[in-house]
Amino acid sequence: MIADRYAAALPGIRTNAVDPGCTATDLNGHTGHQTLTEGTDAIVQLSSIGPDGPNGGFFDRNGPTPW
Repeated sequence: MIADRYAAALPGIRTNAVDPGCTATDLNGHTGHQTLTEGTDAIVQLSSIGPDGPNGGFFDRNGPTPW
């Protein structure tokens, strides 16, 4: 919800939230079922969107996710 509020308050900036999923990292003892690349692909994609991209949404590696 905070991404939605920031998107409304900051119209010149794209603000989205990304769920990386259960990614194998040092933080969880590498028990996640996704690789680091799989966990970050949505983050990389959304960080490189242009001004016509989504704003105020919630995404995972498969695309938009319902709140």
